Amino acid sequence: MTRAKIKIKKIDNITARQVTFSKRRRGLFKKAEELSVLCDAEVGLIVFSSTGKLFDYSNARYVHTD
Repeated sequence: MTRAKIKIKKIDNITARQVTFSKRRRGLFKKAEELSVLCDAEVGLIVFSSTGKLFDYSNARYVHTD
């Protein structure tokens, strides 16, 4: 049995929207970390919430040499 497709639309309930954002953000950051480990890739991710708060992920380790 397959899951029914849901229509993507804005969540009207502010609390439910924030909870969904937090859960999806954690999942997205986890996927970014997995991608960087599995593919030995440098990954950077920037996410802004609806309130304008910045969340970021990066696995790159930059070494500055002169």
